[in-house]
Amino acid sequence: MTSLGLRTYRSIVREVNRAAIVPRATRNPIVLSTFHKLFKLNKEDSGFEQDMQNAVVFMRSQRMHKTLVDRYNPLHDLTAEERIKATARRVGLDMPIESKGE
Repeated sequence: MTSLGLRTYRSIVREVNRAAIVPRATRNPIVLSTFHKLFKLNKEDSGFEQDMQNAVVFMRSQRMHKTLVDRYNPLHDLTAEERIKATARRVGLDMPIESKGE
């Protein structure tokens, strides 16, 4: 593997680890072993290295997008009812309490 290929492989492993939502001990090792095999099979293919660099940029951009959405739109993962209540609280109002009909 060339130094550029090794650097790209390490970047992919780093991004896969950062994107994981489960602890390292419980992750599926097949994902990283598949990337390792792909890099071994395509050692000298410059088109493959470019594709993998694009994949790294994509994964990094996806992670950054999720971070920004979480930061600047905290209501995005709420249900419709929770979103309405949170919006009303934001402007200083409370939602009326609905009476329980008999």
